[in-house]
Amino acid sequence: MNRLLLNKLILILSTLSAVIGISFLFWILITLSYKGISALSFSIFTHDLVEGGIRNLLVGQFTMAILASLIAVPIGMMAGIYLREYGHGTKLASIIRNLSDVMMSAPSIVIGVFVFALFVAPFGGYNGWAGVIALAIMMIPIIISTTDNMLALVPQELREAGMALGGSKHKIVLQIVVRAAKVGITTGILLSFARIIGETAPLLFTSANNQFFSMDLTEQFPSLTVSIYNLATYPDESSRDLAWSAAFVLTVIVLCINLLGRFVIRNKK
Repeated sequence: MNRLLLNKLILILSTLSAVIGISFLFWILITLSYKGISALSFSIFTHDLVEGGIRNLLVGQFTMAILASLIAVPIGMMAGIYLREYGHGTKLASIIRNLSDVMMSAPSIVIGVFVFALFVAPFGGYNGWAGVIALAIMMIPIIISTTDNMLALVPQELREAGMALGGSKHKIVLQIVVRAAKVGITTGILLSFARIIGETAPLLFTSANNQFFSMDLTEQFPSLTVSIYNLATYPDESSRDLAWSAAFVLTVIVLCINLLGRFVIRNKK
């Protein structure tokens, strides 16, 4: 009897906690949608920040995120493949895996300060490349962990079948194992991209912001997230309205990327 009462109590508390958490989430989304949509207009996509738009900010944010992905994806995948296929059970693999787990939980602002000390302060100013490096550092441990876990789900029989056919180690890994886990790895890459596309803290210390359209990564670079942070602190209402609309656009982008990742998994199933 006591166990049944305890079970019901825990069930009620768990349900209540879930409802409270979801309520806050819906509160945030409803407020963001109401204020963001009311301030949204087509002109903000055709003008730069200096003209009251976000065109240069979107281009700058995606440019840094894509360049960071080009750096992080190969490094993260190769590291994950090494951990599972080549260094499995070794001390070095254990150290790398533990460091990767620590990096995943590291606050993004700490990464920003680290990159600032290495790639901003010595060069005398904020620059886009420093922002790219900071975002890449955030992506790498996520991709490493995803690749490692997805390769672990591939049946050992597939590897043994490849060896029985006389395939070399690297061909078995690339043509059999990685192909079998490609859906999970792709999803991990999309989720890591969704995370960095909405990051603000590391960019505050690295790329800063630029009100004008620029593709020069050696100078301050336009950033949507940093601009939202700055615009929200301005006293005029027009700047705050632009911050709301930019925040709504960013939320939609992150949501679409996450939905794409889920669609990839569901479609494969």
